[in-house]
Amino acid sequence: MGRVFVNEEVISNENALHVLDYERASEVIKTADTIGVGICYCRHKMEHLGKNCDAPMDICMTFNNSADSLTRHGIARKVDVHEGIDLLQKARQKNLVQFGENVQEKVNFICNCCGCCCEALIAARRFGFLDPVHTTGFIPFIIEENCNGCGRCVALCPVEAMTLVSSNDPVKPNRKKAKLHREICLGCGICLTGCDKRAIELQSRSEQVLTPVNSVHRVVLMAIERGKLQNLIFDNQVMFSHRAMAAVLGVILKLPPLKQALASRQFKSRYLVSLIRRLN
Repeated sequence: MGRVFVNEEVISNENALHVLDYERASEVIKTADTIGVGICYCRHKMEHLGKNCDAPMDICMTFNNSADSLTRHGIARKVDVHEGIDLLQKARQKNLVQFGENVQEKVNFICNCCGCCCEALIAARRFGFLDPVHTTGFIPFIIEENCNGCGRCVALCPVEAMTLVSSNDPVKPNRKKAKLHREICLGCGICLTGCDKRAIELQSRSEQVLTPVNSVHRVVLMAIERGKLQNLIFDNQVMFSHRAMAAVLGVILKLPPLKQALASRQFKSRYLVSLIRRLN
């Protein structure tokens, strides 16, 4: 349901060329019709339990229709773009992770999350192998010769993807170095903010991260992943061109398993995106 936005402040000039507008939290703020700011649900809950951290409480943002409804009913306060950007900067100074709706268009929320209170990040930490949170298109790369094993990146990582291991240095046997668990890393870039040795850099992931165009696209992708696309199409007829979709699906279902997997990948990334955009 949600995805992480990369920390734009640690992106190199080279990587900046590969960051699309919908992958930037700042662009979501700048293009929103309405912006609302409300209390962080997760830290508010932890406050009642006496377990909240000192991260700002009034900092999580909603946009567009959601923001319009929440501000009209007094649940959130309406802010302009400048204050929205200021809050984003404040969140980054506190090393909070930007976690938002997993769509490209008309994003409805971006929360500024801490690893200790945020339910999404706690789920990512506990069930990272299940990919409960969509990652960014980047992943940290550790430049071992620059790493002094200070452990700042380990302390900053919200999902414990960074650890310290022995550097196997015969001259300094107690020396440590950072190691990344790639399978659970969110690619948020928070770890780079604490490294003053330039021992970490962001690299593009080898496999492209697909962000659904909108909520309809996301629901269809979820149905594909669960093997329930046929129910979504035939039972609910959610697509105007469901006959065309049914024909394509019928062909895919008759393919051998390996070819089905390849076809499904193409179906998700190319045909479906084109169809969703045309319908909207």
